[in-house]
Amino acid sequence: MIIIYNANIFSPEHPGASALVLDHGHFIALGTDEDILTGFPGADQVIDLDGKTIWPGLTDAHVHLLTLAETMSMVDCETDTLDQCLERVRQSAQSLPPDAWVRGHGWNQNLWREGFGTAEMLDRVTGGRPAYLTAKSLHAAWANSKALAFAGIDDQTPNPPGGIIQRDAAGKATGILFEADGMALVESAIKTPSLSENCQKLRTLIPELWKMGLVSAHDFDGFDCWQALQVIHQEGTLPFRVRKHIPFSHMNEFIAAGLRTNFGSDFLHLGGVKLFSDGALGPQTAAMHQPYEDTSETGKLLLTSDEIFEIGQLAVKNGLALAIHAIGDRANHIVLNAYERLRAYELSHHLPHFRHRIEHVQIIHPSDLPRLAQLDIIASVQPVHAPSDMKMADQHLGTRVEHAYAYRDISDHGATVILGSDAPVEPVNPFFGIHAAVTRQQLDGSPGPNGWQPQQRLSLSEAIKGFSQTPAETTGRGTKIGKIGAGACADFIILDKDPFVIPPSELAQIQPMATFIDGHCVSQTPESDFEFE
Repeated sequence: MIIIYNANIFSPEHPGASALVLDHGHFIALGTDEDILTGFPGADQVIDLDGKTIWPGLTDAHVHLLTLAETMSMVDCETDTLDQCLERVRQSAQSLPPDAWVRGHGWNQNLWREGFGTAEMLDRVTGGRPAYLTAKSLHAAWANSKALAFAGIDDQTPNPPGGIIQRDAAGKATGILFEADGMALVESAIKTPSLSENCQKLRTLIPELWKMGLVSAHDFDGFDCWQALQVIHQEGTLPFRVRKHIPFSHMNEFIAAGLRTNFGSDFLHLGGVKLFSDGALGPQTAAMHQPYEDTSETGKLLLTSDEIFEIGQLAVKNGLALAIHAIGDRANHIVLNAYERLRAYELSHHLPHFRHRIEHVQIIHPSDLPRLAQLDIIASVQPVHAPSDMKMADQHLGTRVEHAYAYRDISDHGATVILGSDAPVEPVNPFFGIHAAVTRQQLDGSPGPNGWQPQQRLSLSEAIKGFSQTPAETTGRGTKIGKIGAGACADFIILDKDPFVIPPSELAQIQPMATFIDGHCVSQTPESDFEFE
């Protein structure tokens, strides 16, 4: 049994608590220093935290774990100019064997004066090696000529269903591919990593997540990630809680195996089936009611309401919830229409009331705001997208930005809101997300002290709960994880600063001193001056 006292504990259910008791991986009690020190004699260890802050361990409610792990070894293509990106690619290519693929991630053509790059530009810096660079949005990719040739793509190759091969005015393939089906043309030509390699990538990643205060994640990567997570879970050496959502392409396999939403343990369990209803804002493939500013484009709707409903019927009949990507206001509208029909289907067929989700909810028409709560649909949003996308959103949406990244409006209309990063689209650091939710600012303070569309800011308490308690509640595990309270698993972090006292602009600079999962210290900074047995 361990007692921690003289602490600043964030626990809305126990306001004023300054001490707690841990035993066998759980919180046993919370209270004042006097209550705990006198009420629990004979503790194995008594630790004076000297006023430091304790928060619940944090959850990223939308992340791509294996993709994030893979990008750690890729060229960082998130640059201010196209030339800077090409120079980084050139330097990386020079260090690789002649037949190796040059892999990169993070480019955003909206930041570049020239816009999209071309295959020929990559050809000039890759020394004859194939190159494949994914966009920051993960909804587009940039390939060079050798990669296109390996994939069998030429000027006559038709667009695949659900994907686009970008072409210039003369009809020549430029090297830019849009959406999963388009990107898959090249990805299928790249050697698939082995299960062992994927496991090792996750083993490298998880300790880095602990350092940031993350103890849990809701993952949206593919079947290969599910397989690797099972191995990691079975080993039992890297505790990290994962709710694993499954790609639609593998839904029938999970149904055939009889696997259902929430099946598993507190460390690895199934979420819902991931669908894509549209693309992304950056490449203007998010499905909109009205055209983007100064264009006639309205984006790309990948699924109709009827198609979503048909898939949804099969899913819920077999015990699986849905989690649907929707960025544009038209996409969110058709997804809500499908969910409305699915709720009626669940009721009429005496099926469970599943905790369906919409991922991102970036642009939503005001008339659709109340429907999230009315249908009990979880709004899974990523606050860091707002300041990251603000210039692009202003450019593409005009006055519609008032209803974009509208976390305050969504919350005020009664919806359940959970927060994540969408890493590696954005940095996985949850304190970046908390900072963005509270300030609506970029890390450098842009666009000013009030932030972008400041009416959509969340409070710090809301941001903490969105990264901890609320994601746990949506999994049906809200009494066990995601909070500091008697009987809950002892997942917590120790901070050397009180985030409620420091200026909000400093929230992104916080680094946990220690991270605990099930009462075990899994990460601790060298500067921390306490020891846990």
